[in-house]
Amino acid sequence: MSVNIKTIAEMAGVSVSTVSKIINNYSDISVETKAKVHEIMKQTGYVPSNSAKTLATKKSSLIGVIFAGKLNIDFTHPFFVEVLNSFKKQMGFLGYDLLFFSNEKSHAVDGDYLARCRHFQVDGCIIVTGQQVEPSISELDHSEIPCIGVDIELKGKSSGYIMSDNYKMSYKVVEHFYLQGYRELGYIGSTLESDISNMREKGYKDAIESFGLPVFDNWFVNGENFFEESGYEAINKMIESGSLPRAIFAASDLIAIGAMRALKEHGFRVPEDVAIIGCDDIEACKYTSPALSTIRQNKDKIGRLAASLLFDLMNTQSVTSNVVVEPELVIRESCGNKLKVQL
Repeated sequence: MSVNIKTIAEMAGVSVSTVSKIINNYSDISVETKAKVHEIMKQTGYVPSNSAKTLATKKSSLIGVIFAGKLNIDFTHPFFVEVLNSFKKQMGFLGYDLLFFSNEKSHAVDGDYLARCRHFQVDGCIIVTGQQVEPSISELDHSEIPCIGVDIELKGKSSGYIMSDNYKMSYKVVEHFYLQGYRELGYIGSTLESDISNMREKGYKDAIESFGLPVFDNWFVNGENFFEESGYEAINKMIESGSLPRAIFAASDLIAIGAMRALKEHGFRVPEDVAIIGCDDIEACKYTSPALSTIRQNKDKIGRLAASLLFDLMNTQSVTSNVVVEPELVIRESCGNKLKVQL
């Protein structure tokens, strides 16, 4: 016999809502009734389903995970994988499971995330940004469902976001280049559809100008994404333009790795001919040749903060739901000292 919450209610002679309250440990049910219902559940081997638990609380203990963007990032992206791993652990400690939403195939035109989140009764969402973000992300952001964004500014009344200080990280890079004697600076970013890449580029240009240095447009190249091919193609474009900068800031470590490969293929040395600094501090930075200097984003901290902020949003606590995390400059071998080289 198929046993469900309705079956248990009928066998105990109580209402479905009473069984739901017992499952969810409500205190307004008599000890005798609780004992009777628990005994029947034990005899029948009934295990409360998630939907049964949500009847009274209207909470599913599920968190939706959305990789936003038609040109989306996924589980191959080392930065977001580490952030989500930290987020998963923290949400697990808080008693939540994760539900991943697809934006492939039938959802490719527009994710319709709000309808799907309501269907699965998620308690909240974490939104990780890609590029060309779908209009339905804005609809979800401005809905009743609490959302926290990573590298995407959410503005809904039940939303918040967390990201590294993209403007400050760019200034740190320029300052380091300047102190090491570099004056001809370039930048490789992702597509112009990426707000994060655009923030880093603006901060980089502003910092260059603050040191009284010129900005050469042909040394500022945007690719299609944050992956290696963007860096590789950007170097080819710079070479075709007739010149290379002496130092380059790449909007991601993967872009920097692609740029280093292209430079080597054209016979240029890193850092002797061109110094490079990436961004993210993914594990691969330690194993490139030369080892890649980078801006470290505290991925563990970002993930844990995202979980804690979302938890507070879901529980209607008063929180500061927009948080900017301090970046850290990590110097390795790909950014040599030009002043020492010249001596």
